[in-house]
Amino acid sequence: MAPLGVVFVLSAACAPGTPPLRVEQPAERSLQTTTLRTANERSSESVVASGGNPAPYNYGPTVLAEPDGEGMRYRAWWCSQLPSVAPAGDDVLFAESGDLQGEFDFSGAPAVPVFTGEPGAFDGKHTCDPSVLRTGGRFHLYYTGAAGEHAHGNAIGVASSDDGRAWRREAGGDPIVRASGEVRRDNDYGAGQPSALFLDGWFYLMLTDTTASGAGWNGAGQFVLRARDAEFSDRVQALTDSGFEPTGTTNVPRRRSVVDAFSADWMWSDALRAFAIAHQTERGTTITFWDRDFTGHPYAPLLLPGPWREGPGLVRTDDGHTPTSTSDPCGTVPVDLLRATESNPAPTSLHSFGLDVPEVHGCADPDRARGVLEAFGVPSPQRTVDVVRGGRKVSVERRSVAETMVRRVLDERIPALEAVPAEGTIRAGAPVLRSPAGELAIADDHGRMWTIGPDTAEANGSPVSDTDQRTWNSRPHTGDLR
Repeated sequence: MAPLGVVFVLSAACAPGTPPLRVEQPAERSLQTTTLRTANERSSESVVASGGNPAPYNYGPTVLAEPDGEGMRYRAWWCSQLPSVAPAGDDVLFAESGDLQGEFDFSGAPAVPVFTGEPGAFDGKHTCDPSVLRTGGRFHLYYTGAAGEHAHGNAIGVASSDDGRAWRREAGGDPIVRASGEVRRDNDYGAGQPSALFLDGWFYLMLTDTTASGAGWNGAGQFVLRARDAEFSDRVQALTDSGFEPTGTTNVPRRRSVVDAFSADWMWSDALRAFAIAHQTERGTTITFWDRDFTGHPYAPLLLPGPWREGPGLVRTDDGHTPTSTSDPCGTVPVDLLRATESNPAPTSLHSFGLDVPEVHGCADPDRARGVLEAFGVPSPQRTVDVVRGGRKVSVERRSVAETMVRRVLDERIPALEAVPAEGTIRAGAPVLRSPAGELAIADDHGRMWTIGPDTAEANGSPVSDTDQRTWNSRPHTGDLR
């Protein structure tokens, strides 16, 4: 989001100030910090995403990486402003691509507007800074909303969608997070720039609040909340100097910042067992790491160098985790992002940047292996293939069947995964039920049902039986193998 010093800035949802040009150093809490090796530094040669010529700016992206056959599909949402969209103000655009270095588009257009202001609401003029997750088959969009310019302040809202394009406001259309109002500063931006992820049953939300007591002199700082539901109304907790403490509400003092920055994004790395926070510093995007409990920095910061003008959007999985390398899932962590690189006259020209972190021990223990190998298959000692989906392990008798359920079946066994008990075994020819809605589920050797796609049923030679809704609902559904 454009620094307030830029004359062209029109939006209350734009960036709250000039990002600090320093990296937060490991705190005293750190007991040990490891320096990570990097390799395969990369960047796109040209702009990969834009709103087309009428858009004065393009920034604040969020990117989801999804397996698509043998390749990947990348979905991106970002902040822009199209003259053709009413009401006038910030809009959220959407586009997708099969290549992070190539151009993003949608239905022949550079991008399409998918979310805009709701007249008369807290976000009546501006909707910006999207952060998107998909959990339980549904997309969740966290965003900055404002009714007008900076005198109105900013707050954070949430919307949901079946497809990532048609959005419905949740929480009654009200903000889920407002500015704490603890300190009055010249920077009156308020609360915004959310970044959400999902980990171990918790929705985590990192945000800017220029009125927080834990913010810097210029309002910089990132604060963390978590809750059991996407609307942040169930068992809400706030990160404090003593760790996460129950608050019951998001409207609490914010005294502890996890990084001295504006417009940050984050993800959880199963391989590194750490939160990775991307924020802009003098020479590019810095990645600052925190352990699970925010007690210390397990790794020294990384830098993705190059030009920048506004906040990074990390390439993440549906739940906000680090994507897994297809070629070396246990040993390499890919870190990619999009960020604005030019002022024209506000931040625009989204380019892609990335690097790899090699020589990690991502499958060193059962918990890491389960997270890293999500949607992979691994040979087992029983001459079956262990498939990991949704954190569960199921054994599949035929390799050709397992290949329809995963991104890739590895050639070598992973000892740590063998310590994870299998929920059941999918036998060749196991029966499949079809619901009235057309969903398919296959029975394992314990009689528990696993949702599958039609290609899995065909590859397994399974007989398919139609069933009524009552019977479908009565069977124990264990997981999703699509």
